[in-house]
Amino acid sequence: MTTLPAQISNSGGRWHLYVPLLNVPVSLWPAHEWPPAAPVPTLAERERVLNGFGYSIPADDEWSWVEDSDIPGDPATRVRLIATVTVRPVAGGAR
Repeated sequence: MTTLPAQISNSGGRWHLYVPLLNVPVSLWPAHEWPPAAPVPTLAERERVLNGFGYSIPADDEWSWVEDSDIPGDPATRVRLIATVTVRPVAGGAR
């Protein structure tokens, strides 16, 4: 079965959850944005959004968090948190 990465990141105080699709413009990726200053979305909230996109997280997978920065190698720059999880289309549900 085909799997894809789903990612969540915080930019400008908003959490964004999206599924990057190959050969598809970014504007057409399944994406959800939480209100400004919302806390980190819970696992249940993220799963609900992914299910709404037509994807599910395999039972044996979990979110993996990494740090990125605006200016790599500069310890004074803003840190960006990005998490990734593997998802797979639900039969007849994914775009």
